[in-house]
Amino acid sequence: MTNADWIKELPVAHRGYHDLNNAVWENTLSAFSRAVEAGFAIECDLHYASDAVPVIFHDEDLERLCNLKGDVRERTSQELGLIAVGGTKDKVPTLKQLLHLVKGKVPLVLELKGREADDEGFAEAVLDVLEGYEGKVALMSFDRWLLKDLRELNSAYPIGLTANGNTPEEYATHENAMEIGLDFISYYYADLPNPFIAGQRDKGIPVITWTVRDGEARKHTFENADQMTFEGFDPRAAV
Repeated sequence: MTNADWIKELPVAHRGYHDLNNAVWENTLSAFSRAVEAGFAIECDLHYASDAVPVIFHDEDLERLCNLKGDVRERTSQELGLIAVGGTKDKVPTLKQLLHLVKGKVPLVLELKGREADDEGFAEAVLDVLEGYEGKVALMSFDRWLLKDLRELNSAYPIGLTANGNTPEEYATHENAMEIGLDFISYYYADLPNPFIAGQRDKGIPVITWTVRDGEARKHTFENADQMTFEGFDPRAAV
C-alpha cells in the first residue's frame, strides 16, 4: 500500500475549478489553470482514446460537452484535441497536457473511467504517461478490474475506490474491492455515515467525498470523512 494521507490536505476541485459550464467548462485546461491559481487539488476523468492515449473527458458520448454525436473512445487523441468543449476555445485535453500545465503545483486525483472488456492497456498507458512526473498524484476508479490492473502493475501512486451506496450488499462489494490493497476511498457524501466507511477510517484509510455543492454538504462531509471534492462554490469563502 501507498500512503495517501496527503489527499486530506486540500479541497479537491471536481473536474477542475470550473464555473458549472458557464464560461469555464469542466475537465478543460482553463478549469485546471483556475484550480492551480486558487491552490486546490484537481480531480478529473480519464478515458482511453482509440490511439491508446489517456484523454480527459467525463462522458462516454461527445454530445453533452461537445454537441457532437459519437463515442469518445472511437476518436484518436489528436481528433479529440481539435474538438471544442462547450463551444469555447478549450479542446479535449490529454493527460500529458494536464501534467505539463500543473507541473506538480497542486495534487491530482485521476479517475479512470472503465469499460469492461475494453480496457486492455488503459492502466498501463496512464502509468506510462505519469512516469517521471514530479508531483502528488492519486488514481481511482469505480471499476474493480482497473484497480486490480493498477495494483498488479505496481503503481507508485495511491490507488482509491470511487463508490457510493448504503446497503449491506453494496458494502460487501466495496469490502471485496478493498482487498486488492487500496489506499483511499472517494465516496458519495449523501450515503454517509455508514458502517463500511466508518470501518475503513478506523483502519486509517483516508476518505474524501463527492460531489459537494453547498455548505450543508460540506458540513456533512467533515462530520463523516476527511476532505471533499467540490464544485460550484469557493471553499475559501463562507457558504
